Amino acid sequence: MDIGFALPVSGAWATPDNIATVARRAEELGYASLWTFQRLLDPERRRLPPVYASVLDPVVALGFAAAVTERVRLGTAIVNMPFVAPVLLAKQMATLDVLSGGRLDVGLGLGWEPEEFEAAGTPMERRGARAEEYLACLRALWGPDPVEFNGEFYRVPRSDVRPKPVQRPTPPLLLGASAPRALARVGRLADGWISSSRADPAALGESIEQVRAGARAAGREPDRLRFVCRGVVRDAPRTAALTGSLEEVRADLPALAAQGVTEVFVDLNFDPTVGNPDADPAASMRRAHAVLEALAPRA
Repeated sequence: MDIGFALPVSGAWATPDNIATVARRAEELGYASLWTFQRLLDPERRRLPPVYASVLDPVVALGFAAAVTERVRLGTAIVNMPFVAPVLLAKQMATLDVLSGGRLDVGLGLGWEPEEFEAAGTPMERRGARAEEYLACLRALWGPDPVEFNGEFYRVPRSDVRPKPVQRPTPPLLLGASAPRALARVGRLADGWISSSRADPAALGESIEQVRAGARAAGREPDRLRFVCRGVVRDAPRTAALTGSLEEVRADLPALAAQGVTEVFVDLNFDPTVGNPDADPAASMRRAHAVLEALAPRA
């Protein structure tokens, strides 16, 4: 099982120096990947947890990390498809894949915050159908020129669309999902699955099997899929997997692999003592360095 690390993208510790420091150190220690997540706004009428109060753009942050690293992979976990036109996301992701030398993993989702849909000018209805067409449009945009796509929701007039991604035929497309129907969609259409920050790390096996079943039903090979766990590690008394001492957290990792997880990335942004606008950035970085060293693949 590969081990990755989430970049500092939420709260007071999300600074240029800290992103560069974490990215370089994670690569030095042998981490397989670096990850970001998306939040557009924090609605006043229904405040979200502090982790969502101030979040850097996930694609821009990965571009910054790409410039200070050479080998580690770069992933979005996740970008919500309804908030941006496929042609724009295809251009952004192809550019990032080119500038990183083919190191990009494209993690996508459907979105869940109504105010973000309102601000983005897109409906929440029929998100699943839109997502399926979105993925088809992305693959067309990254495919041979001339590109032409005519769907119910998205259209691309006959055009050349360049540059293409370095990874062919496309960068890996991973989907976030939790509902049974959405998990089956991952198995049918994507290259893998990303668990949410709210998922119980001790109970991922059931979701993984639903994705695998969706793949089998579509005539695809389940063993070719990736299963990525967002490992929300908190500095708190032991109450569940990935909490407690760093020795206890490290001891939890084999159980993830036994459930079928192929990669876990350690995410401190969802620890309220770290990914918070009011947190002490220096203390957050001390915590990050301790976790980086303790959970390093080479440790």
